[in-house]
Amino acid sequence: MSTPFAGGPAELVLTAAVARRYFLDGRSKVEIAEEFQLSRFKVARLIASARASGIVRIEVGYPGAIDVELSARMQRRFGLRHCVVVDTGDDADPRGQLGRAAADLLSEIVTPDDVLGLAWSRAVGAMTARLRSLPTVPVVQLTGSLAEPDLDDSSVDLVRQAARVSGGPAHYFHAPLVVPTAATARAMRKQPEIARAFARFGAITTAVVGIGLWAPGQSTIFDAASDRDRRLVARLGGRAEISGVIIDADGTPLRANLTDRMIAISAAELGHVRDVVGIGYGVPKAPAVRAALRSGLLSGLVTHRALAADLLAGDG
Repeated sequence: MSTPFAGGPAELVLTAAVARRYFLDGRSKVEIAEEFQLSRFKVARLIASARASGIVRIEVGYPGAIDVELSARMQRRFGLRHCVVVDTGDDADPRGQLGRAAADLLSEIVTPDDVLGLAWSRAVGAMTARLRSLPTVPVVQLTGSLAEPDLDDSSVDLVRQAARVSGGPAHYFHAPLVVPTAATARAMRKQPEIARAFARFGAITTAVVGIGLWAPGQSTIFDAASDRDRRLVARLGGRAEISGVIIDADGTPLRANLTDRMIAISAAELGHVRDVVGIGYGVPKAPAVRAALRSGLLSGLVTHRALAADLLAGDG
């Protein structure tokens, strides 16, 4: 909180001039003292007065799309290693902007010693489409694909695209995300192509996943599931899914008939990945993202301002 300036007009003008030289022009206190024929102690007092009276206001920010203050608050509140909050403005569909931010984050945090895992989701697809640089790392597919008419990219497509950017090997498999029976899922996991990819799960150090709310239109897995599966998961307390890992409101992974029929990384395997970055968008998904943060599976989050504000308010 600033205090009123106590000097007269001449003192005010001098204080502002000294402050401009110091804060904007980068002059030292010795140089300013020589220029204005003042003692160094007088210069120091004027600089302190400029700060205290509000003549100089220092703000830490970034004039771009990333809300650095809200990102830092989210990171501290939820104990995240990485958090990027994007100001999407009036964009009705922030997926593209979050995809770009997630791509930039991934390019920054992945090192040549890492192994990258990608789980299928629309958000991860938006990120992969905007990837421009990665170190030469292996890329591993984490989930099978959903056969939906409005989905452009499969899990295989995402892995191949990321591997083209990195120049590293792509470990992928052709399989649906959900199969009719648990016995079918067990048999498919033994197929050589799938088994080789699954064998790489233990080496993954960084993964990117989507976050869905267990509700109509808020999760592609929910929308693709049968009415019976939806009811059974809801009865177990299912609140969200993290690219196939279904969790309750407290973030506890659930095991249901549906999860036994998935060709995907398990909750236990995902829990051993050092960095798991989730992409969450849409204020209606706040309960799902909150559950995902409680799960302990996420070390990073890319989201937008409205959802971050809702999460902070609800957590308070």
